[in-house]
Amino acid sequence: MLKDKEVAEKKATKVEKEELSEEDKRLQEELNMLVEKVKGPDAALYLPALESLRTLIRSSTTSMTSVPMPLKFLRDHYGTLKEAAENMKDKKAQDLCCSIVSVLAMGQDLRDSRESLKYCLKANQTDVGDWGHEYVRQLEGELAEEWDLQETEADKMKLLPLIENIIQFDMKHNAEIQACDLVMEIDQLNLLDKYVDKSNYQRVCLYFLNCAWYVDESDRGNILKLIMDYYMRFQEYPRALCLAMQLNQIDVMTDIFNHCSDPIMRKQLAYMVGRQQITLNLSDDLADSQDLITIMSNTHVNDNFHTLARELDIMEPKTPDEVYKTWLEGLVLRPTYNLDVPVDSARHNLASTFVNAFVNAGFSRDKLVSVEDGNKWMFKNKQHGMLSACASLGLIHLWDVDGGLTPIDKYLYTAEEYIKSGALLALGIVNCGVRNECDPALALLSDYVLHESVTLRIGAVLGLGLAYAGTKRSDVVSLLLPVMTDKKSTSEVVAMTALACSLITVSTGDSEVVSTILQVLQDMPNTELLQGPYTRFLPLALGICCLGKKSATEAAAAVLEVFPDPFKSMALVTLKMCAFAGTGDVLVVQDFLHICSEHYSADKKEDSKDKKDSPSTSGGSSSSSDKDKKDSKDKDKDKDKDDKSKDKSKDLSSKQAVATLAVAVVAMGEQVAEEMTTRIFGQLGRYGEPTVRRAVPLAIALSSISNPQLSVIDVLNKYSHDLDEEVAHNAIFSMGLVGAGTNNARLATMLRQLAQYHAKNTGHLFMVRIAQGLTHLGKGTLSLCPYHTDRQIMNPVAVAGLLITLFSFLDTKNIILGKSHYLLYTLATAMYPRWLVTLDEDLEQLPVSVRVGQAVDVIGKAGTPKTIAGVHTHTTPVLLAVGERAELATDEYIPLTPVMEGFVILKKKPQDAE
Repeated sequence: MLKDKEVAEKKATKVEKEELSEEDKRLQEELNMLVEKVKGPDAALYLPALESLRTLIRSSTTSMTSVPMPLKFLRDHYGTLKEAAENMKDKKAQDLCCSIVSVLAMGQDLRDSRESLKYCLKANQTDVGDWGHEYVRQLEGELAEEWDLQETEADKMKLLPLIENIIQFDMKHNAEIQACDLVMEIDQLNLLDKYVDKSNYQRVCLYFLNCAWYVDESDRGNILKLIMDYYMRFQEYPRALCLAMQLNQIDVMTDIFNHCSDPIMRKQLAYMVGRQQITLNLSDDLADSQDLITIMSNTHVNDNFHTLARELDIMEPKTPDEVYKTWLEGLVLRPTYNLDVPVDSARHNLASTFVNAFVNAGFSRDKLVSVEDGNKWMFKNKQHGMLSACASLGLIHLWDVDGGLTPIDKYLYTAEEYIKSGALLALGIVNCGVRNECDPALALLSDYVLHESVTLRIGAVLGLGLAYAGTKRSDVVSLLLPVMTDKKSTSEVVAMTALACSLITVSTGDSEVVSTILQVLQDMPNTELLQGPYTRFLPLALGICCLGKKSATEAAAAVLEVFPDPFKSMALVTLKMCAFAGTGDVLVVQDFLHICSEHYSADKKEDSKDKKDSPSTSGGSSSSSDKDKKDSKDKDKDKDKDDKSKDKSKDLSSKQAVATLAVAVVAMGEQVAEEMTTRIFGQLGRYGEPTVRRAVPLAIALSSISNPQLSVIDVLNKYSHDLDEEVAHNAIFSMGLVGAGTNNARLATMLRQLAQYHAKNTGHLFMVRIAQGLTHLGKGTLSLCPYHTDRQIMNPVAVAGLLITLFSFLDTKNIILGKSHYLLYTLATAMYPRWLVTLDEDLEQLPVSVRVGQAVDVIGKAGTPKTIAGVHTHTTPVLLAVGERAELATDEYIPLTPVMEGFVILKKKPQDAE
């Protein structure tokens, strides 16, 4: 066996020698001769021989896939040169020899010896870049290892000169990515400061920004702060503002405005802040502070939206039947929007109310409720149906505070309480996302907050919550808090008030709101905590108030620990879900998956079987009365245990439902995480508990909201035929969320087929209609996606509205198909046109040509790669789908924001500019 191996090796070397060209043979002989000189006795020949070796190694050229010939031929002489380096007396010759040995160490299988670094340090090299990029990369890897092994700061400082040398080389030779990796490995980000300039800061910042997703929380904060400093240094104020909005740091946003000296740029920043539904308290020292506050108030959205609708020729109102396309369904359904025709059913009319509101949202016109005889339509609904019908006026007049108040106001004087409550809710919806100096919502709704009528309270408190969502207005919160503690407030009113307060103080962790909600929970009887359909909204309100706050929720979590377990575990999972919303934290997702994967009910069944068997056998064998008494006691104990286990299983199932939704909430916004969770939901849908299966469609929808991917639609379509009614309900609604505002033709066809399939099931058909209305949201111009600015920034207000709606569907029968279908209007917080509107310096619309295509990831790519693919040219204003990006088609103008989305101010390009 050994002989065969030797023969094979000899043959291989023979072939290798034969394959060498004449030129390579000469090079090999020359290198062998130089090595002989280096290990020879004549010290005078060392330096010239080493100089020649260095020249031959550096001048060698090779392909990208092969090792340079000199390194290949010198590999066998590594030990010889290493020994020679140790024995040399001449310092200059020794340093040069160590340099060569350091380079040759790259090709040796040395494993953790870090000899490249060892001999590089021995040689005192100051020009490591002269040996090429591959050598520098080798040193970077070894330096990171060596840094971790050093125990004292003094030892680490010895490595700094070489590290700085490498960073300088990388930054000069378009290898910024390697430099960033090195400073992150050794946790010395400040070493980059000296070498970041106007030519490379964008690549450095872009790479750091994307690395920040995958590092520890404390490191993430340091990285983002560093990027913000670079952006501020190079006056990239819009990019710095994006980071401040990501971190939800109001003070930093205000500082950016104060640092920015260009008044036009400040207006661009104001448009960006307005998109996040934030109003900053700017200093009066800014000359244009009042103009900036007006822009942040979003009063311009309605006019620009109507301009876009006229451009697209979609101002004409749509009726529900035009959305349903009943003539294609093959169903004999009368057109219910025609009021001369008898109404089919209250449920069908309610569905038409929502569809009409969703389709005509923001257009200020429809053919059902805002017409002269719209009052007739109100009375075609029953009780809470009237509330939702009147509230739909708010969605139709969305963002149009001045024009929307008049048609709503007349319903405030009706005797019918449900219609009046709907009008109060409509007043709140109209003001959603828009700030008005006159504060009409506060003026009109404040009188009804503590009204005798529970119905009016609901409309007023939820209306205030929607009107002032994200404003952090303490005066509105102080008006609402007494409603929660008022004895006349029902559990529904308390829940709606808690949600309203949390919407106003979203992401602030407001101590007053948190403490009031916790106090209300403590005062609530256990029976209501465990059985009330609205109690689940109180922990959600806590979570929304602390949205994205992570460790800031610890105090609230500690208080929740004292509650009985059927409620406690669900509340804690809800709070944790909100605290880590949008962070993509893998460890947190794993915790939630662990909760989802448990099979509590199966254990319960087995236990109860065993318990049933054991008393019967003991009873059969007993003969005395003492034994009978003992058996009856045992049976009573077993019953108690069974009751406890039932309660426990109920609780654990509710906890599992929230945990399923939480996986999507934590993972959203991060592309890789979203892809991974979609696969995970497939497993949960197959093997999970019934409550988990009911939550899976909602979680899938949240991961792909307003983004109708073919694979996602198909999965939800399968769930929509599920035997479990609630799974089917949630799946159908989720199809609407996934296609929200896209007019997706394939999805519309699927929903029409579902309408035929579920024609006799009123609950299912109601959901199909709602999904159809959402698919055509704003006639295909609006989006529910809570992420904007190239999917970089999460809007907390939008996330809060979506979470309220999704939580309602965790108990579909009692809430959405019960009395509280009006909670669907909380989606208004997430509605926004998916547009690009270009403005001139006077803030007037400026139509220009833009290229629109699929966004391409350019992180770490050399040169100036294309940022979009599959390009179509349009004239602004233009609609952008999920994953699309726009750029100017000509060089005539310069955009003031790096991301062409929403409102973008264009500056005329100077003629002398290159």
